[in-house]
Amino acid sequence: MGDTGGSRGVREYQRVAAYAVCVDGDRLLLARWIGRTGKPDGARWTLPGGGLNHGEHPERAAVREVAEETGLAVEITGLLGVDSIREFWAPDSTDFHGLRIIYAGRVLGGELRPESGGSTDLAAWVALAEVAELPRTRLVDVALGLARAAPWPA
Repeated sequence: MGDTGGSRGVREYQRVAAYAVCVDGDRLLLARWIGRTGKPDGARWTLPGGGLNHGEHPERAAVREVAEETGLAVEITGLLGVDSIREFWAPDSTDFHGLRIIYAGRVLGGELRPESGGSTDLAAWVALAEVAELPRTRLVDVALGLARAAPWPA
């Protein structure tokens, strides 16, 4: 979560985020990411989650983000893994590094609803068999792979 101002005009940006894989039977909880544009054009499904606030514990961030993006209360049941991505964003010469902490979560309650005014515009339970057909972020596939490899049910 910092801009370190790299050399040769490249802006270095690092973001730490936490996500929850919530499975209910044969369904996976997803949120539709619309990014910074706020428009559904090019929207992709992702896990509910997002960036940590300064000083915030990653588990707490995952719980908060799931509530913000889906309306559901969750508890974290385990750490599935950490994913690291690095991308170069050409329009503004940004060297982006993302650290994504992926937890297993269990829904405790709440009412499924979309986020208002955020980076997602829909929340849904999606059949696991249908996830592969959705326009989705790579994070979904990474997280499902980690969940399948977990020694305990996610």
